[in-house]
Amino acid sequence: MTKPVLEVVAGIVWRDGLYLAVQRPEGGPMAGWWEFPGGKVEQGETREQALVREFREELAVTPVEFAYWRDLRHEYDEFAVHLYFFHITKYSGELQSMEKQRMAWVDPRLSPALDFLPADIVIVEALHA
Repeated sequence: MTKPVLEVVAGIVWRDGLYLAVQRPEGGPMAGWWEFPGGKVEQGETREQALVREFREELAVTPVEFAYWRDLRHEYDEFAVHLYFFHITKYSGELQSMEKQRMAWVDPRLSPALDFLPADIVIVEALHA
């Protein structure tokens, strides 16, 4: 049986040399794990449109300056994700936790200390290299 593949965008938001991590909210899938903000690409959306929409919905900001960086595929037990990562260097609005998720600014010069989703580990390692 073929696993469903979810197409997902994720933004690596930079501010003063730090990047933003968000914790998946309690009660949802994979609750408690840390990740890069973003979400599923909806039918008829470009990846860039999905990134902007997800950031407005989750964090009440609009990415203004962003660029595609890299993608990867990760297999979970029930499904697979194809993740597209974007560096976001400028956004408009004030960051707010719309889904009551915890947020943290991470210094890539230090060893990673948060428990990131398995799909994000390669990206975290690349940022901290």
